[in-house]
Amino acid sequence: MDFFTGCASNLAAKVAEFMFKNVKLRMSYVFHHKRRVVNFEKKVETLKERRDRVQHDVDSAKRNAENIETDVNNWLTKVDNIISAEVKEVKDLQDKAESKCFMGLCPNFKSRYQLSKKADEDANNVDELLLQGKFEKVSYRDDPQAVKPAFPTDFEAFDSRKQVFNEILEAVRDPSINIIGVYGMAGVGKTTLINEVFRQVKKDKSFESVVMAAVTDNPDIQKVQDRVAEMLGLNFEKESIYGRAIRLRERMKKENKILVILDDLWARLDLMEVGIPFGDEHNDAPIGSPDLDSEIEGAKAIDVADRCSGLPIAITTVARALRNQASFAWRDALRELDKPSPSNFSRVPADAYKAIELSFNNLKSEELRKTYLLCSLLGHDAALQDLLKYAMGLGLFHGVRTVEVTRDRLLRVVSDLKASRLLLDSYNKEHFDMHDLIRDVTVSIASRDNRVFALRPKDVLDLDDWPDEETTKLWDKISLRYATISKLPDQLKCPKLTFLFIGSNDPSMEIPKGFFEEMGNLKVLDLTNMHFPSLSSSICVLANLRTLCLDQCVLGDIAIVGELKNLEILSLLRSDIERLPKEIGQLIKLKLLDLSNCTRLQVIPPSVLSSLSRLEELYMGNSFVQWEAEGRPIERSNASLVELKALSCLTALEVQIPNAEIIPKDFFFEKLQRHKIFTGEAWDWAGDIEYKRTLNTREH
Repeated sequence: MDFFTGCASNLAAKVAEFMFKNVKLRMSYVFHHKRRVVNFEKKVETLKERRDRVQHDVDSAKRNAENIETDVNNWLTKVDNIISAEVKEVKDLQDKAESKCFMGLCPNFKSRYQLSKKADEDANNVDELLLQGKFEKVSYRDDPQAVKPAFPTDFEAFDSRKQVFNEILEAVRDPSINIIGVYGMAGVGKTTLINEVFRQVKKDKSFESVVMAAVTDNPDIQKVQDRVAEMLGLNFEKESIYGRAIRLRERMKKENKILVILDDLWARLDLMEVGIPFGDEHNDAPIGSPDLDSEIEGAKAIDVADRCSGLPIAITTVARALRNQASFAWRDALRELDKPSPSNFSRVPADAYKAIELSFNNLKSEELRKTYLLCSLLGHDAALQDLLKYAMGLGLFHGVRTVEVTRDRLLRVVSDLKASRLLLDSYNKEHFDMHDLIRDVTVSIASRDNRVFALRPKDVLDLDDWPDEETTKLWDKISLRYATISKLPDQLKCPKLTFLFIGSNDPSMEIPKGFFEEMGNLKVLDLTNMHFPSLSSSICVLANLRTLCLDQCVLGDIAIVGELKNLEILSLLRSDIERLPKEIGQLIKLKLLDLSNCTRLQVIPPSVLSSLSRLEELYMGNSFVQWEAEGRPIERSNASLVELKALSCLTALEVQIPNAEIIPKDFFFEKLQRHKIFTGEAWDWAGDIEYKRTLNTREH
């Protein structure tokens, strides 16, 4: 009996305890509703901060063409629902809870209870979302095969090419073959053929991955690595070529079956140095149809093709030049092609030379011809921005004053040259290319009458080999593009010279003190990849200089640049410079200043930027970040963002601001067309700004 009595007593006690806790909780809901609402609101604020942080990462990923993970999108949707719908519901209940019943004499206990319980439940939901929102990554890249080279789409195989094309495809699909070589003289259509192989292999999906990169006659291992990595979705950090090769090799080994196409290969390439596995290490291994006018008899078209030595590159350029022309134009072209070509030019077949020369002569305007000749002096995958800087300095387009209008005109001219097949697309829209055969012929044309002196990267020039004074006096343009030069002459007498490019692979190369003294007409000077503790004093005589590019240089004291009063373009792109001299502020005619990727730039003296009153474009991406806030009690030692507001002509701006709090009020530019304004400690922005207005904020 005592046993049963004890059990009943314990049961009654537990029931009473449960009922007491339940009543206590319900009473707490009624009397502590405000505390629960405040707790919910605080957690919602924390959730908003977490949401904003995740959203920043999502926005950055989208700009990099990455896909957002499904769970991230779902989480953001749930968070938005909590922040909007649930918060509103709590607010509505809160309004009811504040009302009273019984003619305003009694609190509304029912509404308080509902409010408190709802706030408690939603607070728990917020806690769960906060735990779920700790994402290591928010995005992923598509199959890297989405990255495709920009190839011409007008491929039509000649009968003589179909067999070769089929043989290449057969070899590519043969699992016992690891390396295939496609060879032939310049201009026979190897690249176009391989481009079509690339498309076909992609279409039939016979390989998991297909990548393609151009090597050129002056191989840049890093560029080849970058191109292959881009197509595989691999990002390199700041690594050595050897380190990049290891990462690239490991990435490629993850593909079960991969096809690597290396185009424009002139000499032996060390695949191990690039990072391409081969052999036992891994199982990997447009021809233009002439658009002839209906008036042209087929026989004449065949004759023209014969005069072009059957070279597709020559046939295409001539066909484009004569497109929509009457029959007399084709007859005249045949007569021109029958004339002998320069006897001292051995790198290109004579008939092909004449075909390309004919295409050049048929360009319809002086603007096209001058721009095209300038393009021939640039290397492979040349940057449109470089061409713009040169065009501005040389004044290629008469009556055009602003950078923006010059850019539009230049893009139109380049587009016309591509339509003529004299220029080619490159790996992105910021660059363009030119076939080696066409470049060689064009430089030869430009070199007639000693108007142009140009060296290629593989050329060697000793001091005793420089032309005599009578020859140099005639030069209009000099391009020494990474040639091996033992020493520059103390002085070059070039009174007609307007353009000078010197790119060096030898950091010890020096510019003699009096080197520029007889170049008073120089308008464009580009010294790339050189070391300058100080600039040559003779640069002061360049009173007509409009464009100065000191890109990828190690720079010390460049204060003398301030003496170049007529300078309109100054580029220090990717240069190692710690301090911008105050004398730069004297360049009151400057229209474009490029300090992009000057990662060691620490000091820009106050008032230098604001003094550049005519500046139209300012590029400071991944560069100077030591902006000082305006209104500090001590005298400023560095530039402030307020100075940029004085630049009333500014149409393009690229700048990094480490702390958004120092952005001045009314940070607005009336004429701004394009901009990248990045807030955050580390520059994290790829791509161009040519047609975009973009703002990137990142919390760190």
